[in-house]
Amino acid sequence: MSMQNELNTITSTMNELSHRITALVETEGSAMPPDIYSELVAAERTLGALLRRLNRVVGRIA
Repeated sequence: MSMQNELNTITSTMNELSHRITALVETEGSAMPPDIYSELVAAERTLGALLRRLNRVVGRIA
């Protein structure tokens, strides 16, 4: 598998994970203990930052 394809696959998987965490936070957030909620929100932000970096890398390769 080429580096471009591998990065696209990783980015796609990370996008799906990000959407799933966002949906969980939005639908179940009010019922979560505050510490769990804040950890998931932090994970959501971290994934967003990671995705921006991956997209920059993919953009440089393309």
